[in-house]
Amino acid sequence: MSGTQAARAKTFYTDDEKRSRIGSTISEYMGFFDEKRGGGVEARKAQYSTMINDYYDVVTDFYEHGWGPSFHFAARARGESFDASLARAEHYLGLRLNLRPGMRVLDVGCGVGGPMRSIARFSGAFIEGVNNNDYQLQKVRQHNEEAGLSQLCSAFKGDFMNLPVADELYDAAYEIEATCHAPDKTGAFREVHRVLKPGALFAGYEWCMTDAFDPADTAHQEIKREIEIGDSLPDIASIPATIKALEAAGFEVLDSFDALRSSDPETPWYLPLVGETSSLLGLRRGRLGRRIARRTIGALEAVGIAPEGSKQVSAMLGRAAEALIAGGEAGIFTPGFFFLARRR
Repeated sequence: MSGTQAARAKTFYTDDEKRSRIGSTISEYMGFFDEKRGGGVEARKAQYSTMINDYYDVVTDFYEHGWGPSFHFAARARGESFDASLARAEHYLGLRLNLRPGMRVLDVGCGVGGPMRSIARFSGAFIEGVNNNDYQLQKVRQHNEEAGLSQLCSAFKGDFMNLPVADELYDAAYEIEATCHAPDKTGAFREVHRVLKPGALFAGYEWCMTDAFDPADTAHQEIKREIEIGDSLPDIASIPATIKALEAAGFEVLDSFDALRSSDPETPWYLPLVGETSSLLGLRRGRLGRRIARRTIGALEAVGIAPEGSKQVSAMLGRAAEALIAGGEAGIFTPGFFFLARRR
């Protein structure tokens, strides 16, 4: 086995040192949502960095296994494949930002770099991703090298609430379902504003509760809570609150809309979570795949093959998937609120 193959094979769940921490990590993470253990919205905001790192340490391998390298949703046309819809959503950002070769672009919360690589190939722009999770940074660098895109894509460790870069450095910036993790959305957008050149554009897709969400409806509140638990969110903002945060940070909002409303009724944005049979990966994403995975992981954990806590992680992600489906069906939640803003 080559060095590259060995690095690829060694995941969080197969690395002996890391797998020994799965149980304690997921226990600490769940504590942020347990009021009896001091959890709650304020605790999640105060300790957001620890919470998000705990979360991505234990879910990244699950995400890549079931979703691929682009951890986001997208509007989908009838007959369009899931992968094609993701690429189209990514390329749309590149078009709206007018990206081209020679531009230096910030990917805010880059994950393992799937969108970064797609947008760099499409536009020719140089993209730098910021990520505060060491495990994901290891993966994004490896994937960039394997894709032959190290000359166009890079990643550095940093907190998007306090970016370790100079003022007015970037020609453009984007985020894809990332700043929903911010404890203070205005603060996160203000940092992006600081590092952009005057007149530069910032675009993104944001997780939001829609106007159909009723805070007094207990069913709506339960859906929102399960999404927050399963996706490491301090709180989910409304669409008006997101626009207000951009403006308070100093941006002029040029365009905004729920990009997922354009999905064909036969292929809603949450369809991959319900389940598709067009491919093995499609089966893994859906309800049947999650059910099989939970049972398999539970059996492997019981005999000591899978690390302690693996079943709990799988169950948490399963509940989150059902909440996302419910939120989408009820129209009270969107993970694809698009915005385009200019730095004043």
